[in-house]
Amino acid sequence: RRGSARTPSEQRRIRRHRFSINGHFYNHKTSVFTPAYGSITNVRINSTMTTPQVLKLLLNKFKIENSAEEFALYIVHTSGEKQKLRASDYPLIARILQGPCEQVSKVFLMEKDQVEEVTYDVAQYIKFEMPVLRSFIQKLEEEEDREVKKLMRKYSILRLMIEQRLEEISEGPTAM
Repeated sequence: RRGSARTPSEQRRIRRHRFSINGHFYNHKTSVFTPAYGSITNVRINSTMTTPQVLKLLLNKFKIENSAEEFALYIVHTSGEKQKLRASDYPLIARILQGPCEQVSKVFLMEKDQVEEVTYDVAQYIKFEMPVLRSFIQKLEEEEDREVKKLMRKYSILRLMIEQRLEEISEGPTAM
């Protein structure tokens, strides 16, 4: 058997300066843990907490050493629209105003003034080769053409029905 290379006091010191996130150990002096994009976390806040207070709470939870001024909270809608929460906003109230369904909008912690975040729908196509992407576009265009033709047929039929009804109405009362 191999003997311990560290003394018990060194082992205690190392244990004090480690913490675990999802089973992974990080040294608090040298490591910065940044959660993956879209990862979900919960923090306990109240309706009187402002955006900077919630930011500090989130950064503290993940042991992120960067300044809270480098980050912002965004409400991201399923349409891709982003709304940056101001420092004077109350994130809990802003979230409640979006409604109960988390599929409609979510609150994201992102770097401040980040240019554009790639959505998951777009990101899933990034690793494909150009011919594959072109075939995707072709299939989407074909589907779009089918839908347009379907709508045109539907409204042509409705137009004919309306024209026939107008003729029936205009012919009926004139005969005396």
